[in-house]
Amino acid sequence: MQPARDFIHAHLARSLSTASPEARLEAAWTAAAGRALAARASIVAYDSATVRIRVADPAWLEPLTALRSKLTRDLASLSGLPVRDISFDLQKKP
Repeated sequence: MQPARDFIHAHLARSLSTASPEARLEAAWTAAAGRALAARASIVAYDSATVRIRVADPAWLEPLTALRSKLTRDLASLSGLPVRDISFDLQKKP
């Protein structure tokens, strides 16, 4: 299964090379986190190689935090942008 994942990641990275940084990160986020996690968190900012992600529910904050280093590597690799850190912010309830 890993070779197929590597192929998909390589193809995605090449296809995103001409997109805006925001579009690149959005597409990379879904591929890096997977649909379940990506649906519960969204990228809200990218500045100085840090991606800020808003998490919709406190229950998802811990799993995302545990995957921070893997997600950071995958976002950098897939988007082709310098990503050195991820900051998770819990979405405020209205």
